[in-house]
Amino acid sequence: MKETAWKWIEDNKDQLAKISDDIWGFAEYGLLEDKSSKLVADTLEKHGFIVKLGVAGMPTALTAEWGRGEPIIGIMGEYDALPGISNKVVPHKEALVEGGMGHGCGHNIHGVSGMSAAIAVRYALEKSGLMGKIRFYGCPAEENFQGKIFMVRAGLFKDVDACLSHHPGSLNTAPLSSSNATIHAKFNFHGKTAHAAANPEQGRSALDAVELMNVGVNFLREHIIEKARIHYVIEAGGGQPNVVPDYARSWYYVRAPEIDQVESIYRRVEKIADGAALMTETKVKIEMDRGSYNKIPSRTLSELVVANMREVGAPKYTEEEQRFAAEIAKSYPKQNKIENLKKSQMPNWEKYVDVDLVTDIFDAWDDGEVSPGSTDVSHVSWIVPTMEFGTACNILGAPGHSWQFVACSGSSIGHKSLMFAAKTMAGSVLDLMTRPEILVKAKEEHEKRLGGNRYEPGEERKPPLELARETARKLKGKA
Repeated sequence: MKETAWKWIEDNKDQLAKISDDIWGFAEYGLLEDKSSKLVADTLEKHGFIVKLGVAGMPTALTAEWGRGEPIIGIMGEYDALPGISNKVVPHKEALVEGGMGHGCGHNIHGVSGMSAAIAVRYALEKSGLMGKIRFYGCPAEENFQGKIFMVRAGLFKDVDACLSHHPGSLNTAPLSSSNATIHAKFNFHGKTAHAAANPEQGRSALDAVELMNVGVNFLREHIIEKARIHYVIEAGGGQPNVVPDYARSWYYVRAPEIDQVESIYRRVEKIADGAALMTETKVKIEMDRGSYNKIPSRTLSELVVANMREVGAPKYTEEEQRFAAEIAKSYPKQNKIENLKKSQMPNWEKYVDVDLVTDIFDAWDDGEVSPGSTDVSHVSWIVPTMEFGTACNILGAPGHSWQFVACSGSSIGHKSLMFAAKTMAGSVLDLMTRPEILVKAKEEHEKRLGGNRYEPGEERKPPLELARETARKLKGKA
């Protein structure tokens, strides 16, 4: 069955690479991935999947299903891009569209690797006559509005037995680290306008409240756990200096390894906001969203994925691709690469200091670690055993969300990452469908890692479609 699936991917690799390149060219903002999602949906429909586009209140979210009976295995894919990092497929910084969007996290590959695996599994199931369903989830807006949260709240994962996802990166591995949980909040302060010179005593500055809150939060940093993070921006701060601003708004992210730790810190941030309003005689209205949960890892699925990686075999790179990678490596300091390798605690990291394209396949080494970032995949991981694995695409040491990643995502290096991931995912799904003991083990581990905790979706809210459109209008270039 695996050979059937892998042969389908190999026979169709040029077409699959073209779809990835088309999405790379569309480079669409989260919740507005109209062309990308339609291309994915149309391709799946062409191969006999029952496709629903526009699920969970998001026009660009989709599910696509093929098969019958059980088990039901999910595959996730994404296709949103990032603003301001447009680049040509060249090993230096050169915008394709000045100020435009770019796939600086490889989501053009991400969506197509999952789609390709789903289609390949479909043909393997049909040929064998095996029972089971494959369900693909097209997940919008991971980078900005966390589309999977709305899909989880809509109950789209409740009947799935296991879920796999792939994300392009710098290494070939299936990590076991968790991720930071987050709470997002916007603090809207309302005061009174007045002439800042003639009648300042009649004004009540909302901007003063924002600034005092920021000062208070910065003093709070000394008294929170070491691994917590707090970031903010001032989104609105008034019109001009001679008018006391009656409205100002700040936007905060609070992160920590566990959701209860985040909630504890966030409550203190709210108290600081209340104090700032009290000091300035303004009023504060808070829009809070629970953001991301911490990710629940799965050693069972990690070992399964890595075994399939080794069965497939990592890509080999041409001299031209190696030269391309080496040229990109000149764009960042080698010392930064060394520091990042050290920080990753990657086994034998020293031997990779002069490596640009990694071809080794790693067993996960990071169980119990917490990655500093956050992802909406975490929400899915609280519902069902989940694994998001990585395949090498970005040059080792190059930053994520960068022009370097954009260039790689549209190159033949990205194509090889895609095919390797699609075959790995297809093989892993077929193992889950034909070896029920793996599913049993994954579910037992999932329950143990949850430790009796259960997912709480938080306050019900709708996907911020108008905010996405408004933000996109402000962005330059393709958005």
